[in-house]
Amino acid sequence: MTPAGVEDFFARAPCGYLALGADGVITAANQKFLDLVGRPADQVVGHATFPTFLGVGDRMYHETHFRPLLQMHGEVHEIAFDVVRADGASVPVLVSANVRAEDGSVRAIVFEARDRRTYEKELLVARAEAVASESKARDLAETLQKTFIPAAPPQIPGLHIEGAYRPAGDGTEVGGDFYDVFQVRTGEWVLVIGDVEGKGMHAATVTAFVRHSIRAIAMQVDSPAEILQAVNLALALDGRNRFCTVAAVRLSWQGDHWSGALAVGGHPLPLLKSSDGMVTEMGVPGSLLGVLDVPHLVDATFVLGEDESIVLFTDGVIDAQASRDHYGEDRLTRLVETSDSATDMADEILQDVMQFQGGQARDDIAVLVATGASTAPPPGGPEGHHPGDRHHRISLEDKNRRLLALAERPGDEDE
Repeated sequence: MTPAGVEDFFARAPCGYLALGADGVITAANQKFLDLVGRPADQVVGHATFPTFLGVGDRMYHETHFRPLLQMHGEVHEIAFDVVRADGASVPVLVSANVRAEDGSVRAIVFEARDRRTYEKELLVARAEAVASESKARDLAETLQKTFIPAAPPQIPGLHIEGAYRPAGDGTEVGGDFYDVFQVRTGEWVLVIGDVEGKGMHAATVTAFVRHSIRAIAMQVDSPAEILQAVNLALALDGRNRFCTVAAVRLSWQGDHWSGALAVGGHPLPLLKSSDGMVTEMGVPGSLLGVLDVPHLVDATFVLGEDESIVLFTDGVIDAQASRDHYGEDRLTRLVETSDSATDMADEILQDVMQFQGGQARDDIAVLVATGASTAPPPGGPEGHHPGDRHHRISLEDKNRRLLALAERPGDEDE
């Protein structure tokens, strides 16, 4: 490049060029820098220092950080300042500089950063909005997740119910595991546990859909297998392209014991602990729900006596991992066999799985345990209640009869 070309490059460069003496006074400045500060050359070159064109805060930063760093390292890069123009307007800039070792003079490049500052502000606003949106979605999903399990296990004469639940990760991630216990008629109860594919808001909405679908269907269908068939159809018609696993149990009081039916759709088989401590798998493996048009689902019947327990759980229990070690069915079976507490077994399982994983759940964990209790149910079969209910109760059939009677009462008719 010719000397004239070099001079033109300096004068018309798209960024500000400065040369400063060892005393900090500007000895040369190109047109771009003069445009940035809004002053003619005779007010800048030979008279002003760079801090002359900075606000009070930036001057302090120049003296306490920029200048010491430049002297210590011989160069600095992309330091942000706001240059104050003659008309008082502020222009954001980025400054890079180095020191000539021969005489201590300084060469500096000043880039206008107005567009970059605007972009950064927009980025910060977008980030804040994204964080707020994520927080709102998480709050909504966590609210939904509270409906995935009963607020408190129902108190059922002749049957003790306990559950335990832990979302994956640090406990705040929203997952798809759920369980439920509800009465369908006097002396008859449904227990269900399931796992919907995925995590997050979408999984939460599907989980709520599945759980409430089961409740509605179970009021009209007795067979657990038929309940799961109907859920499979509901998932297909819903069109969310999500599958789930479910184990459903129906218990009926028979005067001195509970008779039960169990259907399993793609879910780990529950365990049955007998009164002598022996633990066996229950049920027949079945198809995932939401995948096949005609899933394979079979009812398996059983009897639940006093001090016998059904243990239902999601795959977050048996699939738990610690390094290369796998929790597995055998460890769960041994824990259930050795547990001497019929009232805390669900919590024992949850704590053991969490301890196995070093306190960090890699998947959602849900456990539901039903144990035949020593308390004899009242005549006519047990009817559950929650703490705080009144002692006087009527059967569901009596309630229905009274509602029908009220509906059939003649009202005032128009003349």
